[in-house]
Amino acid sequence: MKTLRRLLVLLVLAGLALAGLFYQRPLWVMRRGVSVSLFLHRVQSNYVMLPEGRVHYYEAESRIPGGGIPLVLVHGLGDRDESWAPMLERLKRAGFHVYAPDLLGYGRSPKPADSDYSIATEEQFVADFIHAIGLQRPDVGGWSMGGWIVLRLALDHPEVVNRVVIYDSAGLNFQLGGGEQIFHPTDEAQVQHLLDLMEPNAKPLPQFLLRAALRENQQQQWVIDRSMSSMETGKDLLDTRLGDLTEPLLIVWGGSDELIPLPVGERMHALDPISELDILTGCGHLTPKTCPDRAAAVTVDFLKENPAPVGGTYTLNKLH
Repeated sequence: MKTLRRLLVLLVLAGLALAGLFYQRPLWVMRRGVSVSLFLHRVQSNYVMLPEGRVHYYEAESRIPGGGIPLVLVHGLGDRDESWAPMLERLKRAGFHVYAPDLLGYGRSPKPADSDYSIATEEQFVADFIHAIGLQRPDVGGWSMGGWIVLRLALDHPEVVNRVVIYDSAGLNFQLGGGEQIFHPTDEAQVQHLLDLMEPNAKPLPQFLLRAALRENQQQQWVIDRSMSSMETGKDLLDTRLGDLTEPLLIVWGGSDELIPLPVGERMHALDPISELDILTGCGHLTPKTCPDRAAAVTVDFLKENPAPVGGTYTLNKLH
């Protein structure tokens, strides 16, 4: 009986310690949970040497002969490769060999003090990554700023990529929801406002999570500010270039996105009329993370269909 009581006490103490750790470092604990989940789904955490330094990436290899269809996924501003976790697991099951790197300045990748972190710089970084991994014309996908990066890569180097998928992408001249300062929050209320724009239907976060998000954002604020300063010059905008894209393009958009609203996606589709636009109702800016079933399903259908789909706008309601 004494042994059982001691075991119960130890379990309670361990639970309290874990709760305290989560309260103090919630984002770190949540990422460890994502890492464990990816490990259990046999998604590898790897590094590769690039001209910019040692770069971290996740690799999800399908168990079909040949390893699956190669696909490189590029995250957005202020984000990191773990955010692709829900998509990695689903795309792997669908027969893809997926690579998701941390962009220059983010996650576990290098953060050179002299970089401008522009779209052009990140485009070269992704090209270097594809070359270093040894991929031959993989499909590429990009989310938010990552969509802008892969679109420019496909326009500048069509020989490098096959098909392109973008999710709630930047890249055109438009009025950003919340204004340009939305990515420079100075208190918890402004962090919550940014989250509300990205996911209008989500519940507000508790204060300790908002504080943690603010602290982390402040640590990488200089990278975000440099990237935003470069984007605001307009030199990398694709308004006059998108119609020149020769690779098949799928545009996936959350119908409730208030950060980069749906009309931006519709304008992209108009500029490239042979592209396909898939609108996911009820989803916001974080479509690959909060609506991964539908986002992965349309991605798989588009990338596997032969020949590639041409044109069309489709609205996909919530899966039941």
